Amino acid sequence: MKKIAVETKAGPVEGSCDTRFSEVADAFIANFDARGEVGASCALTLEGRPVVDLWGGRKTPGGEVWDRDTISVIFSSTKGAMALCAHMLSDRGQLDLNAPITRYWPQFGQGGKEAATVSMTLDHTVGVPHVRGAPAPGEFYDWNRMVEVIAREPAFWEPGTRNGYHAITMSWTVGEILHRAAGKRMGRFFADEVAGPLGLDFWIGLPEAQEHRVAPMLPAMPTPDSMQTRFFRKAMTDTTSASHYFLRDFLAFNPNDRAGRAAEIGAANGITNARNLAAMYAPLANGGSLNGVHLVGKDTLNRMSRVAVGTHQDATLVIPTRFALGYMKSMDNRHLPGLDGASCILSESAFGHVGAGGSIGFACPETRMSFAYTMNQMGLGLLLNDRGQALVDAAYRSLGCRGNGGGVWAA
Repeated sequence: MKKIAVETKAGPVEGSCDTRFSEVADAFIANFDARGEVGASCALTLEGRPVVDLWGGRKTPGGEVWDRDTISVIFSSTKGAMALCAHMLSDRGQLDLNAPITRYWPQFGQGGKEAATVSMTLDHTVGVPHVRGAPAPGEFYDWNRMVEVIAREPAFWEPGTRNGYHAITMSWTVGEILHRAAGKRMGRFFADEVAGPLGLDFWIGLPEAQEHRVAPMLPAMPTPDSMQTRFFRKAMTDTTSASHYFLRDFLAFNPNDRAGRAAEIGAANGITNARNLAAMYAPLANGGSLNGVHLVGKDTLNRMSRVAVGTHQDATLVIPTRFALGYMKSMDNRHLPGLDGASCILSESAFGHVGAGGSIGFACPETRMSFAYTMNQMGLGLLLNDRGQALVDAAYRSLGCRGNGGGVWAA
């Protein structure tokens, strides 16, 4: 591993990198010098072995240096951890993904949701992408309250008939099913069954003692062009749409608030860095087990990586999307006009999740690689921006994969 120590416009970049992946280090450094990065981390494992571990920049512009153990909110990249918990319970026979939700959560069976199945909460077809009533201040941080609200919410569509991204309600649709199946809340299950055994510095519900390590999230400033995308036009003009509620709810969660970071919001408020996010996916890139830690069997792993639903127009995001059960798949929307930052180009075998602003974590079983990127300066767009995609592209090129002109990287 080659040591990296470089001074950039935004601050120092440090870490280590296998020389085979030097292009990833170059792209990471370029993000600070040319693409507006403030603070970030990037990590890769190959066949379970760390091959890239980089960090750099600052926690705030001109402020404290982003060091090796700095952590940040990863927004919807947290969904990959939540989905893993569901698949682990399924693998153990504690959760039937094809069963009606009411088997585990009887109160959910109202408002047109009576026949909805567990898998529908994972593939974004269950029909409650948001709640219609505006959340009271801090309501998202009250687990029991949100479980009651979600159970009562009438479906936006007949469950299973279309998909629309469940940006934050997935925290409780999936989360409460996990709670009832496992007998413990999802944050505790993740800590006990995933983070603990793998030795991860990864929190869903951050202890106060870890607060000093967190880099604040820096919002992206909308541009005139970004306000003309399909999503923003829908969100601003149709106040009954899932797009409108998505924008409203995103603004209701403050990632820089202690209460927001302490809460358990399994779809949105995980806190970690790239080293630990990549380490979570490493067993999933290598058959489901690694270094004596077993997460899931091969049949479950195959199901986790398989496309479960795809659409030409997601009911929330208003773009073409492809999802596995709980995970995003490669999505190439570059050919569509006015959709900058609406793609996430991986291999066909890869599965993972992006987070608001551009973070990402994923497993690529085809190449036995896991990858993660986290940052504090959020970017525009619904999926990956040029910073994250540049790193992903460099990783695949370093592995000798064929180019992404066809919408996926191929070994």
